[in-house]
Amino acid sequence: MADGDGERYYHVDGEIVPASEATVSVDDRGFRYGDAAFETLRAYGGTVFAWDRHLERLERTCDALSLAHGLTDADLRARIDETLAANDLADAYVRLSITRGVQPGKLTPQPEVDPTVVVYAKPLPRGGLEGESVWDDPATVRTVETRRTPSEAIPAAAKTHNYLNGILARAELRRGGGGAGNETEDGTTTADEALMRDLEGSVAEGATSNLFFVRDGTLHTPTTDGPVLPGITRELVLESAAEDGIPTREGRYDLADVRGADEAFLTNRTWELRPIETLDGRAIGAGPVTERLSRLYDERVEWTCYS
Repeated sequence: MADGDGERYYHVDGEIVPASEATVSVDDRGFRYGDAAFETLRAYGGTVFAWDRHLERLERTCDALSLAHGLTDADLRARIDETLAANDLADAYVRLSITRGVQPGKLTPQPEVDPTVVVYAKPLPRGGLEGESVWDDPATVRTVETRRTPSEAIPAAAKTHNYLNGILARAELRRGGGGAGNETEDGTTTADEALMRDLEGSVAEGATSNLFFVRDGTLHTPTTDGPVLPGITRELVLESAAEDGIPTREGRYDLADVRGADEAFLTNRTWELRPIETLDGRAIGAGPVTERLSRLYDERVEWTCYS
């Protein structure tokens, strides 16, 4: 169907439709309340990378939302595969969303669910050992005052459509990180990513990324016991580090711990591993541990998806 720069196709409620015609109801709870679960995935060479892990996290999110969608694993995977095929994509960004669907306009969710399921995909470069990064440069990162929502309010492990917390953090970057009245002249943000802390002031994560840093050869990352999303890429990096004999520690850290790091990088499914060039204007950069873990990640993608 899709080719070159032609129109893309989305998968909406069981049907492949042109992107220009893809719609959901204004009464859908995903639109009204952000009452929905989603997963961001990457396809490499036509293979959905770490699909089983994404599926498990999706189900945990749905359980946290009490969203009994009734869809089988095979059905969800088929919709993703059909979307990739319709767009003639082998290397792609994929987003799968499941909302509670259209229900009466009341806050209390109804137990019976007719879910809305949407899949869309867009092209990304090849990954693996012969691939290229989706980012051009290491990330510039700034600390923001917007705090990460505690798990006691909204479960941090749930990946939902309610991204207002991260949006506010990114909006703070657009204001120059110094509050209203300090907006940049061209409307751009002052950094690539916003680094957020929890209510106690410990470093948590980026608006859309997990944080890692290296000090004295040990790899550190904020614990998911705090308000930190258990990222799939984060999980794979920790596994690779353990298998390669790189010392690792998950804990609670102050900003000073990160600012004084020898190396630092961010992870998410799209960026994979992205070094932090500067944090609040202080240079950090990559190093041997970051480079080793990036290589191990590329190797995993290569033998899992391209071999």
